[in-house]
Amino acid sequence: MSHTAKILLLGSGELGREFVISAKRLGAYVVACDAYDNAPAMQLADAREVFSMLDGSALREVVERHQPDYIVPEIEAIRTEVLAELEEDGFTVVPSARATQLTMNRDAIRELAAQELGLTTSRYRYAESLTEVQAGADHTGFPLVIKPVMSSSGKGQSKVGSAADLESAWNHAVENMRGDRKRVIVEQFIAFDYEITLLTVRHSGGFTFCEPIGHRQERGDYQESWQPAAMSDAALAKAQDMAEKVVTALEGEGRGWGLYGVEFFVKGEEVIFSELSPRPHDTGMVTLISQGLSEFDLHARAVMGLPIFADEPAVPAASAVILADRDSSDFGFEGVADALGLGPDVDVRIFGKPTTRPYRRMGVALAVGETTDDARALAAEAAGKVRIDYRD
Repeated sequence: MSHTAKILLLGSGELGREFVISAKRLGAYVVACDAYDNAPAMQLADAREVFSMLDGSALREVVERHQPDYIVPEIEAIRTEVLAELEEDGFTVVPSARATQLTMNRDAIRELAAQELGLTTSRYRYAESLTEVQAGADHTGFPLVIKPVMSSSGKGQSKVGSAADLESAWNHAVENMRGDRKRVIVEQFIAFDYEITLLTVRHSGGFTFCEPIGHRQERGDYQESWQPAAMSDAALAKAQDMAEKVVTALEGEGRGWGLYGVEFFVKGEEVIFSELSPRPHDTGMVTLISQGLSEFDLHARAVMGLPIFADEPAVPAASAVILADRDSSDFGFEGVADALGLGPDVDVRIFGKPTTRPYRRMGVALAVGETTDDARALAAEAAGKVRIDYRD
């Protein structure tokens, strides 16, 4: 009897959904896990488990019952010390338990980058109280950014221009942090020229880099992304070198195979390390239309030890998010035909989330163009035509 790779996916949002599609195309059996039922990836997986991944005993029980070949985290809020124990027991954690532990918390990955590897970062301090936030501000100066050490998609993040706004920013961070660590990072706001995500793949054959992805944020959350981002050869070489160093340092006892989203600020020729996610990145949704192999295809191949060849070329392309503006559990989508009617260079992905809330990403419009500016305009136009029909 042939063996099918069994993947336990921890987190079942829209990124997990696309990963399930890619993994199943390669013959994998996927068990999708999340804290709520009918999450996007669960709708396409072979099996599902509903539990909080911050519950270490529940996490261990699910792993031991399913005996997966690969444990693939898609979210940050996981009891990572249990993943480390499971790795010691012989399970394969993607990309490694060390990577999930260090990147789950912004303080750990920042210390690795700045202190151990000597990469260029912004000035920063950590704080566990308003008093420590104020002390951190004295170190970084204004303007600054305050964000939880444990969160995702920009949740709890604020830009602060003066001391008068520190308390509200601290409260916002505490209210929106994930997990159980009441700790924030206070960091210098860098007046960068642009920021990029460099999708970095560590696989059985070495390293592969996707072309850099530019992105724009609001409220700390991505609104649109485009690829390839204009970047000098010298700056790109620096980013690739830094990405390879930090990914190599994260491997730990694991194989370290998988796709990493490495974020950088760029000012002139200076490249400044920002953050890293050891999994597909939300800004990388653009690769669903820009590359022959999307970030999800690349992650699935790397996870399963399958070959990946030369760096992935990209055509000029963009993504634009489709957002909800209220809470609802009874809704539909209008205007998808209008969006797709803009032409063959447009696609739309609806994520299948069972509920809406203000600013929740419910889908994404994708477009290609002669230039990234053309693609951005077309993607934004397409996203604007898709409307959520609230029925409750």
